[in-house]
Amino acid sequence: MNPSSFQSDAPPADTSELLRVFHDETRAPIRVGTPQRPLEVDGLVRREYEPDGGRWNMIESPDGLGPDPAEWDAVIERQRDFFAERGLRVEWKTYDYDEPADLGERLVRAGFVKEDDEALILGEAAPLAAQEIDLPEGVVVRAADSDADFERMAEMLEVVWGEPQPWVLDSLLPRWTAEPGSMDVVVVEEDREGPVLCAARSEYDTSRFTGLWGGSTLPDWRGRGLYRATLLHRARLGLARGNDFVRVDASPDSEPILRRLGLHRVATTTPYVFDPTTR
Repeated sequence: MNPSSFQSDAPPADTSELLRVFHDETRAPIRVGTPQRPLEVDGLVRREYEPDGGRWNMIESPDGLGPDPAEWDAVIERQRDFFAERGLRVEWKTYDYDEPADLGERLVRAGFVKEDDEALILGEAAPLAAQEIDLPEGVVVRAADSDADFERMAEMLEVVWGEPQPWVLDSLLPRWTAEPGSMDVVVVEEDREGPVLCAARSEYDTSRFTGLWGGSTLPDWRGRGLYRATLLHRARLGLARGNDFVRVDASPDSEPILRRLGLHRVATTTPYVFDPTTR
């Protein structure tokens, strides 16, 4: 299925239309990179990376791999070798409607490692933002506004994942500082001096979609509506920026929450990772 084959300009009325709008506005356009994070086009493939070895290195091929099937494996190997030469870990982000249909198999043959499937969840922001945020007494959700918030967030993530999370201060904080229009980071807390209880982020591009990313909660605070609160708050922040829709790459744990909130599963997205530092 090629979402661009849908030509309607009407507001999305079903999941096919939501996917069409998402593809046309989010995946199809070629964004402008920055010196800190170049975006390069190699044939039909896009690669976006941090030359200094940061965490945010991505490949995507929304238009396929090119017209000649005999060249497809060479296209993949060229991208792999580009990142191998620089010693950078990279994720090739695929969707189940991408062409060729055996893209994932070709990536594995080239040395990429398949990670867990995620659900591509889309929906309108206004109905989500209109829902009431219900948090335990004394708990608030807000947008991060200081370096200290990121330091506390990193401490929370270390507890959740059981290992250091240097990327928060080494990569995420510099991006937030240098490109404030590109994201919001949201924290849930009892007060600014205590621990962050839950955190997540929103990312913005030129589309009408707010990307809802992450969402980690301290074990003792799970099941109390904190992640849900970040979703509603981030939808509101996105609406304030003029974004009519939201998108989430959801784990099996998050998908039921999102669907109960009125969002829709429209596709499956699967990351394939190549990490030359482990070879």
